[in-house]
This record gives sequence, structure tokens and C-alpha cells, in this order.
Amino acid sequence: MEKVVSKKASLFGKRLGAAMLLSLLTLPLSSQHVRVYTTTADGKHQLELATSAVAQVKSPNHLTLLPDTKYQEMDGFGYAITYSACYNLLKMTPADRRAFLLRTYSPTEGYGVSYARISIGCSDFSSTEYSLCDTKGLQHFRLHTDETQYVIPILKEILAINPDLKIMAAPWTCPKWMKIKSLTDPAPYDSWTAGTLNPACYEDYAEYFVRFVKAFEAEGIPIYAVTPQNEPLNRGNCASLYMPWQEEAAFVGKLAPAFARAGIKTKIYCFDHNYNYDNIPDQQDYPIHFFSALPADMEGRELVVGSAWHDYGGRVTELDDINQKAPESGVIFTESSIGTWNDGRNLSARLLADMRNLVYGTVTRRSKAVMVWNLMLDLNRGPNLDGGCQTCFGAVDIDQRDYRTLTLNSHYFAIAHASLAAQPGARRIAASMSGDNPDVSYAAFQGPDGSYGAFFINSGTSSVQMSMSAGTASSARFTLPPQSIVTVVVSP
Repeated sequence: MEKVVSKKASLFGKRLGAAMLLSLLTLPLSSQHVRVYTTTADGKHQLELATSAVAQVKSPNHLTLLPDTKYQEMDGFGYAITYSACYNLLKMTPADRRAFLLRTYSPTEGYGVSYARISIGCSDFSSTEYSLCDTKGLQHFRLHTDETQYVIPILKEILAINPDLKIMAAPWTCPKWMKIKSLTDPAPYDSWTAGTLNPACYEDYAEYFVRFVKAFEAEGIPIYAVTPQNEPLNRGNCASLYMPWQEEAAFVGKLAPAFARAGIKTKIYCFDHNYNYDNIPDQQDYPIHFFSALPADMEGRELVVGSAWHDYGGRVTELDDINQKAPESGVIFTESSIGTWNDGRNLSARLLADMRNLVYGTVTRRSKAVMVWNLMLDLNRGPNLDGGCQTCFGAVDIDQRDYRTLTLNSHYFAIAHASLAAQPGARRIAASMSGDNPDVSYAAFQGPDGSYGAFFINSGTSSVQMSMSAGTASSARFTLPPQSIVTVVVSP
């Protein structure tokens, strides 16, 4: 039997004391031939690291990697960097904050989280409702203090740790002066909530996006992708805009050319909403109708690359339908949250379900990226805005009494495990498992450096002895504890 050395690489216990917190934050992650990270639903193991050499003997439960069969290239996994997340992060001491961000985002000293989602203007986790041009006329465009004092400083800290971080952005609303009540009732609509975009403002709003991208570029922050509207079928959020597929396609008919003419390479994903299209009959298959409505010869058409998805309604199997009807377009998953409604702080209830639904269920359906909502909230689920989510938890919750004690929730672990398995540029690859264990789900990847990664979900009540190889006599051997997530990384 191979020699195995275990190291506690758990970041934090459910409520660790400050001294223990700092010692764990500064524990280095050793570079080994085989690294195995384990999180169990009972919380006893939290991203615990074990390292070992490869062995010659395969387990009866063996995963054979098949790198010649390749699927989608991965862009990454990440959390939303909202004003609220940044507010809490900036309440930490600089040393504590850097240690947490290093552990989360560093590809060499941490888990290598590689994607972030931000809002264009306010979201329901901003300090107030606002757009980036609240006075009519684009000459009044400017970044708000939420960006300049909170989001941008935190993004700069993360980019210093992981310069390859991808950032996507979406508006929750356009400026109010661009709103009308509806296309059939084009009266001005002076409200942050609902309304529709005035077609007479499509070109101005496209220029608004251009100015946003350039403003962040001027801060050294590249915007990798945008969606035209967060949750375009949701009229009820505290900041929202109704944008059915007919209107989103018409607007992107101005946005994509505006990007192209400005030399902007930022990608455009449509939709950014739920699997069930909020049960609106004429919005079913929203992305398919959207793609069909775009002229093939539209300037900037190559920037429109796919659709983005949330899971607050419907089932992930909707991606099967989209992939079948639009096989040339990409899909990414951009938002999910935990909260009081789904027992979000109960790791035993959420860990496996969230890993299965958010990561396994989307990645095995060609998703190139997976993001969840707030990176960090306080124990009062804030700060947040009236009319927005008052019941959401963060991927991490921080105790506002000391801004030091952290609780890691299921979303933190799911994104960290996935990031360890598949760094940006990795390809999902085929694999075949002997043993036919119905309790074990997995996805496998080959990194651009020749490394292999795989995550496993053991939903059973018994441990499973596993091995993994890629066409060689040597195998990585490891254990899947009951009710666990395990990520295995084999360096070249």
C-alpha cells in the first residue's frame, strides 16, 4: 500500500477562533504529485488535503480517464463580488483579508477560483439604488462610490493574486430616464423596479455599456463578458428591468456593433435567468428565439457567444434542450443562492445537493463556467437593500462582531472543489468508471499543462476506495468518505 501523508488544509471550522483562523489561513498548500481534497457533509473535513504517490494497484472502483475524447473548454468558477461582499471584506484587517483572498483565488497557494460576477450599477446587494448615469445624458456617466470605494479595490486585490481572473458583468436596471412603462404604453417610467427599455434609447444604452467597460479597463480591470440584463423576466426585484427575448435581441443589435466599433472584445451572453423562463409562455426557449432574431451578418455577431442561467426555477435538464437546439452556442451558469428557504447554512443538507445541481449538473451539460451569488455576507445576511433578498446567505458568512470569524457554507466548498479540478483552459474529458457504484458521480478534466483533475460526489453512507489513471500502469489511489466531495489533482 502506498504511503499517504495527510495535512489539515481546512480553511476554517464552522466557527473557528481568531488565533486558529489565522494559523490555518497561512498554512501553505504543498505541490505534490497527487493531491486529494476532501469535504464531508458533516463538516469534519473541510477541503482537507492529503498527498500521496501513485500506486501500481487499481481499486475495484477505478476511473479511467479518456483524454482523447474532449468536451468544452472551461473558463472557470467563481463568486459574485457585490458591494455587500466587498463591504464585509473591507471590514477585515488587511492581513486577514489577504490571507482569505489568497487561499480562495491563488492558483499556486490556494484553490484557484478564477471567475467573478459584478453588477453594472446597483444590484439588490448595493448600498442604494443607482445607475451609472442617473442624470439624463451620457455626459453624466460616472462610476458610483460602490464601485470606486468597494468593488474596484477588492477586484484589484484579487487580480494581484490571480491576474487571469475573468470578470463578467450584468445590469439590474438601466438608468430610469431610459425606461418606459411598456412598448404598448411608452409613457416615461420613473421607477427602479420593472419598466422596459425605451427603443429610442438603445444606442445610448449600448454606449453606456461601452463606457462601463472602458471605465473598468482604465482601472486595470478587464471585463471578460456581459449579459444585457440580469433576470430579464423578473419585474419584482428592487432594481429590475423587463426585457423579453424580442427586446433583448433588438438591443443587442445595437450593443454588439457598438462593442465592435469601440474595439471591445467583451463577450455577450443572453438571457441570464431561470431554467423555467419564469413560466411565461411566450418566453419559453428564450435563447433560441434570441439567437434566431440576430442577423447573421450583424457587426460584432461573433461576440455573442451563448446563454447564461440561474436555478431559482425549473430544472438543469433545460440545458439539454438548449444544447440540442443551439449546439454551436455556449452555456454558462451565473447565479444561485443559499438562504433561509433552503436551509442554506446546514452543510449536511446542502453540500452534496449544491455540488450535484450547480456544478456536476451544469458542467456535464457543456457549461463553461459556474458562478454563485454573494461571496461574503454577515450573520444578519447583509448589508442588503429593501426589496431585494433579505433571506440570502453568503458563500461565506462573517461575524460582524469581529469581522474575523468565518463560516464556510456549501457554495464556498462547491466552487473551491470545482476550481481545483479544472483551472481555466482545462478541457472536460471523457472517463469510464469500473465498479458501477450508483452513489458516485464525477467529472474529469485535463489541464493545459497536462495535469488531470476530477471531482467526485459520494452520496452514499459508506466509504468508497477509488483509484484513477490515464492510460498508464500507475494509478492515484484515494478514499471517498460517505457523504463527501473529493477533488483529485494529478500533476504532470
